[in-house]
Amino acid sequence: MLGVNPYIAFRGNCREAIDFYKQALGAEELYSQTYGDSPMPDMGSSDAIMHASLKIGDSTVMFCDDLHSENFSTGGNISLAIGLNDVDKARTYFKNLSDGGTVTMPLDKTFWAEAFGMVTDKFGINWMVNCDAPQDVDKSAAA
Repeated sequence: MLGVNPYIAFRGNCREAIDFYKQALGAEELYSQTYGDSPMPDMGSSDAIMHASLKIGDSTVMFCDDLHSENFSTGGNISLAIGLNDVDKARTYFKNLSDGGTVTMPLDKTFWAEAFGMVTDKFGINWMVNCDAPQDVDKSAAA
């Protein structure tokens, strides 16, 4: 099996979302094609994103503009979970994703993590930011 990658549809503001995630999460834009630059230019607005891929950490997340769905909705029962081992980076990502969004659980220490929080960003995408608690090193085993 090759794997599973999230594919997020936006309501005409996909380019704005891509630029936001590049800044907020340090994402790398791997690929982007508009309808106008595709072999099917009549399928959507010429500047709308037909398909894009971003690398966020070790993951690839795909994006598009969904301009043809009458029942378009965001959020629901899906969250994108970011796993980190750097508390400062977790705070930065959480703050960046919160800009214009809604914090549903503030980033704080929990019994399972050094820092965990949940936010719905300004595009309606649910995120969980989790920073693992540092692992104690058995000093007797290292000797």
